[in-house]
Amino acid sequence: MVLVGLTGGIGSGKSTVAAMLRERGAVVIDADAVAHQVMEPGAGAYRAVVDRFGPEVVTPGGGIDRSRLAAVVFADPDALADLNAIVHPAVREVMTERARAEASTNHVVVLEIPLLVESDGGRPGMAGVIVVDCPVDVAVARVIEQRGMEEEAVRARVTAQATREQRLAAADIVIDNSATRDHLATEVDRAWRWIEGAVANGGGPLGTIA
Repeated sequence: MVLVGLTGGIGSGKSTVAAMLRERGAVVIDADAVAHQVMEPGAGAYRAVVDRFGPEVVTPGGGIDRSRLAAVVFADPDALADLNAIVHPAVREVMTERARAEASTNHVVVLEIPLLVESDGGRPGMAGVIVVDCPVDVAVARVIEQRGMEEEAVRARVTAQATREQRLAAADIVIDNSATRDHLATEVDRAWRWIEGAVANGGGPLGTIA
């Protein structure tokens, strides 16, 4: 198994890149999808989230109202820190289990983690980290167009994340997603060749390229 981290800010297109890597043969473990799962009723983080944020973040059907929860936490740094303290350990546990299930294979396993740079857990076992990058204004415009969010809400999420510069400093390879879909495909092909170098290296660390 070769383990690679994938990250990028909101609107950068990291999920699109993850899908392209999956098409090329990678096994993708998506932290956002796992976060949804651990906050489902009866799952590991559900009760703690409800206890901390109250019934107003619960839908009539009993699930977590993620939009309402997001509105609360992205307006209050302390609330966001509390949510992360509840959810991140549960997400990390599930992702670790899924990665371990691939340990004896020759698969490329991509950990898609939006807050990889913000995490204090480092990147144990990773051959390297891919950062999907684009200018902040481009990312904000994409989110407004694709999700219908207000600009103020999008920029609040940008502010809550690591800066573009911090992510670039943590990158072993940068995928530029500021242009066309064809350009992005070329960038992903370049990243895949880089990953294949890790496979040839037996999963060991790779040098940084941009």
